[in-house]
Amino acid sequence: MLNYIKFVFLIICLSSVSSAQPLFTGFLNHVNSLSDPAAKQASIDSFMIVARSQGIPLIEQNYATFIYNGLATSLTLAGDFNSWSSNSESFSKISGTNFWYKTKSFELNARLDYKFVRNATSWILDPENPHTCNGGFGPNSELSMPAYIQPWEINLNPTIPHGTVETRTLYSTNTLSTYNIRIYLPPGYNPGQPTLYPAAYFQDGFEYIDLASATNVIDNLIDSLKIRKIIGVFVRPNNRNEEYAFTKRTPYRLFFVNELVPFIDSLYKTIPQPAARLVLGDSYGGNISALISYNHPEVFGNCGLHSAAFQPNNYEAYSLIVSGPKKNIRFASVWGTYESLYSNMRNFRDALLSKGYDLKWKELPEGHSWGLWRASVDDMLEFFFPPFPAAIEENLHSPSDFSLAQNFPNPFNPSTIINFFIPKKSFVSLKVLNITGTIIAELINSTMNSGNHSVIFHADALPSGVYFYSLTVGNSAQTRKMILIK
Repeated sequence: MLNYIKFVFLIICLSSVSSAQPLFTGFLNHVNSLSDPAAKQASIDSFMIVARSQGIPLIEQNYATFIYNGLATSLTLAGDFNSWSSNSESFSKISGTNFWYKTKSFELNARLDYKFVRNATSWILDPENPHTCNGGFGPNSELSMPAYIQPWEINLNPTIPHGTVETRTLYSTNTLSTYNIRIYLPPGYNPGQPTLYPAAYFQDGFEYIDLASATNVIDNLIDSLKIRKIIGVFVRPNNRNEEYAFTKRTPYRLFFVNELVPFIDSLYKTIPQPAARLVLGDSYGGNISALISYNHPEVFGNCGLHSAAFQPNNYEAYSLIVSGPKKNIRFASVWGTYESLYSNMRNFRDALLSKGYDLKWKELPEGHSWGLWRASVDDMLEFFFPPFPAAIEENLHSPSDFSLAQNFPNPFNPSTIINFFIPKKSFVSLKVLNITGTIIAELINSTMNSGNHSVIFHADALPSGVYFYSLTVGNSAQTRKMILIK
């Protein structure tokens, strides 16, 4: 009962403090006013109950207070916010106790990784913080400020359809090495059906699956109709730094476009068009993705950059894109203000916009971390592969007793035949749409008798690409895809 009275008294005392940090400042003033070691410890014990109930690090407005209550001769804070320096930010210690603390201010929507460095050599997770984020060197403790929104899409949802993942290997005559590859196939994928899919190629592919939960992201985005169904190609490097940035970057680039893409296209139902292919990567993976897309826009028309590290070879990739001619590539880029590269990425953004590139970008108060990248895979996929308009959504049709055949030939150039059957005299509409859902041709808009019908579609004036033809009979419709290659 005595401890409970002390606890209640402490809460009343702290709640009356006027400060940006009323709880911690009130506690600190109170405990420093005590001279008796037992009274100090009792105050700390009571405070820890309150702090743990609110969550540690203790966040009050835009301040985060990191707390360590244990034996140590020294304690420092290392993380995204100080370039992971082990000796630049020391904790303070309450005299006569084992209570250590460090207070820092952050943006209200910041999300950052950190660790404690105990006794100058021991890097440890924050024992009071259960929230971690996996990185390239294992898990780190995670600080998320109040306005940060955790990425729902990275979580496995057992109630929705899931894609399947296949594993393959491919030997490269360019790099003289064998690559391990994981291929994500969307729910409902059937190699016997004519449906074709865009493809997203990931550098550091296994990390995008294991650390960024990319397959969960794709499943969730498809199920929530935020993206169309896609195929994911996750490539594991053999010598990451050399292949992505230094001596092997050119052989690796040629492996990617001349060996990997044809290999995937030969095995899976991909759309063989640059507008339907994305290459993306993180850090040095962003560097090689930029080199691949800019040098081969006829293969990859989309490029995703997660904190692209453009420093290698005197900013080779950066200079090519910024100073070279504009090419038919769409870009998406995400970076953090706690990364040393943020000013370079701002310049890159401004240069691309001034050259007229189609660019989606996002700058966030975060570090060079899988925590940033895993939460922005969805932004890139939604930008590059938005869902089809309802009128041309794959497999979107009402049950009916009429049929729409796959056009023949397909792919075609410059004309193709569309066959369909209607069981009774009906009003029929047959339209051709482009990939944005815009109607570009109306082939039939009249009443037709029952039976089999054929229509020739001429595309002499259209560019190569993916198109759709939609047949409406009464209140029912069917839609199919066709590919024009010139």
